[in-house]
Amino acid sequence: MSSPKRKTEELNDDVVKKARTSQDDNLESEIAQEMAFTEPSNTTPDSLINHEAAIKYWSSTEPTVNGVLGGYPQVSRIDLQGSGNFLAKLRRQSKHFSADKKLRRAVDCGAGIGRITEGLLRNVAETVDIVEPVKSFTDQANGKAGVGEIYNVGLEAWHPEKEGRGPYDLIWNQWCLGQLTDAQLVDYLKRLPAVLSEGGWIVVKENLSNDAAGNDIFDEVDSSVSRTDTKFRNLFEDAGLRLLSTELQKGFPKGLFPVRVYALVPR
Repeated sequence: MSSPKRKTEELNDDVVKKARTSQDDNLESEIAQEMAFTEPSNTTPDSLINHEAAIKYWSSTEPTVNGVLGGYPQVSRIDLQGSGNFLAKLRRQSKHFSADKKLRRAVDCGAGIGRITEGLLRNVAETVDIVEPVKSFTDQANGKAGVGEIYNVGLEAWHPEKEGRGPYDLIWNQWCLGQLTDAQLVDYLKRLPAVLSEGGWIVVKENLSNDAAGNDIFDEVDSSVSRTDTKFRNLFEDAGLRLLSTELQKGFPKGLFPVRVYALVPR
């Protein structure tokens, strides 16, 4: 999984302030190192993703809303409200699902402690499966009403089509796809239509890179990548998915990366 993140220019502003207030002779070189990208110029940001490092980071994170949201617990209510409104619009436009009847089965991918399962998905689906590699997180959701199967694996290793799982009316992916390389993400998305019910949706909600040059941004803290909107759309196309609807999340603090939600269906 991942979390809301501060914009890169704010981090750089902090570095500049340090430079102005310190008299250390070696500060200039230290600042240059802090501001520099960690990846070599010929390396794509997603190639730096290390799954073991990511699992280690998240396993050491407290299993609370504050922990999984990177110290921004106040965004949870706003996030869930925005997601609920987006899903409600999809359901009103659906020819397959009644807006006043629960979906049959949904799956929360990269679920963390089950924040979205509990705050959104259990309200709209009879059963919600969970995919999350960190067991200390899924322990928070185990045994709760409405929670179905729990898969303690990373998305790159989840093959529901081979296990006969689903069908799912809704496959929800939020703040987790940044832990996958571009190739892994395309492979993962290609697997989902096989377990998606007729008329169902694949939803992706992720941070967007705000890099001035239009590049993805690697975060070495949790070993994840924030992608650009253009990159996401290209990867969806590569995976054979059609973009049905998309919105920017509103109401988040200005210091965070923008967050966009996408509803996808097979082409």
